[in-house]
Amino acid sequence: RCLVKGEVQNVSCYDPSAGSGTLLMNLAHQIGEDKCTIYSQDISQKSSNLLRLNLILNNLVHSIPNIVKGNTIKDPYHKEDGQLRKFDYIVSNPPFKLDFSDYRDDLDTKENNDRFFAGIPNIKAKKKEDMEIYFLFIQHIMYSLKTEGKAAIVVPTGFITAQSGIGKKIRQKLVEEKMLAGVITMPSNIFATTGTNVSVLFIDKKNKEDVILIDGSSLGEKIKEDGNQKTVLTNEEEEHIIKTFSSKEVVEDFSVLVSYDEIKNKNYSLSA
Repeated sequence: RCLVKGEVQNVSCYDPSAGSGTLLMNLAHQIGEDKCTIYSQDISQKSSNLLRLNLILNNLVHSIPNIVKGNTIKDPYHKEDGQLRKFDYIVSNPPFKLDFSDYRDDLDTKENNDRFFAGIPNIKAKKKEDMEIYFLFIQHIMYSLKTEGKAAIVVPTGFITAQSGIGKKIRQKLVEEKMLAGVITMPSNIFATTGTNVSVLFIDKKNKEDVILIDGSSLGEKIKEDGNQKTVLTNEEEEHIIKTFSSKEVVEDFSVLVSYDEIKNKNYSLSA
């Protein structure tokens, strides 16, 4: 809901690492299933089949042909007039670490210069599985947005303050090209599948004014799920985050409103 405000008609929604499509289903539901077309790509055949089933169950049958199994980073599928297709809305919870050393050098081409403007992570000799593939997904998403497009991406919280390297270059472009809506830092263990602290990065090419930064790290109730500890936001907390974000409200010890210049002066840090 932080992503979709007001009446929206006939828009395209995309997830480059869609899994079974939970994020896309939520997005379509906010917009209205009859007002959007879904596009996705995912490396897993099983997930892509589940997503097709999800489309049938959610009145989105018209989008079934756009669900593609494949490697988005190496071979992005969705194109228009020979160029990568641009979308109105993109949502993504990309993998954070993955060994892509077998095709890393294939990405280093002239065609990919614009797409991977901040660079391609180097192969880690001793820990190839530690390669930060999410850097490539963020850059791919930025490249795949229409001129007034919006995106929400789940990122490791370390990304929002990295002092150098690809992460900082990405944030620099978001700030210098004024295409950032805000960041919400989430409580730890919000996903049972990863212990990594995460934040949600909101891109909005139309937002040329102030950026909202929210620190939700102290929210949530701790529960046990499948033997793992997990933090769950209450409905009230969710509403509080959405209302604060949407109205760009400053709340003590919770949210700040900053100008692009202020972010620049803090070494492009996006931490509240």
